[in-house]
Amino acid sequence: MVGRPLEDSDEDLVERARRGSAAAYEELVQRYTELAFRTAYLTAGSAAEAEEAAQDAFVKAHRALGGFRRGSPFRPWLLRIVGNEARNRRRAAGRRAAVELRTAERGDLGVAAPSPEAAVEAAEERRALLRALDALGEEQRQVVGCRYLLELSVEETAAVLGIPEGTVKSRLARALLRLREILEPAHCG
Repeated sequence: MVGRPLEDSDEDLVERARRGSAAAYEELVQRYTELAFRTAYLTAGSAAEAEEAAQDAFVKAHRALGGFRRGSPFRPWLLRIVGNEARNRRRAAGRRAAVELRTAERGDLGVAAPSPEAAVEAAEERRALLRALDALGEEQRQVVGCRYLLELSVEETAAVLGIPEGTVKSRLARALLRLREILEPAHCG
């Protein structure tokens, strides 16, 4: 397949996809598949549901390209569709499961640990953080997951969760305070 250079902006790809280029939309799908899955996973809580939600969201986004506002960023628009699809799937299934953050466990630990002791300590800290995240309410878990685990901006987090930016900031502030309360006793003892 003769493709365009990777330097194509989202805006260029969207315009080409709107004019009927399947290759342009395929490139957008490839560019955002992992992020769409991780976003859906935060809401859906299971890999299978997240994968289906992300796939369905890409289909819906393709159908809705005609209504996409030119000049608007594609990523938050897409992630909002993904978030809505994941929420709709969860509601339809009648589940209210806690959001698991296995993605964090699979995340990059950064530079190799200098010693086996440091690696064990880092793993224990990661487990403690995941337990603390599980202790948060669902809304706080979602905002922390989007903002810090998926590294979305406040604007993108708001778009994904379908809430105002101010709500993202206030939930984030309360969630971080709660995490500190949960984690500090563990480090003091």
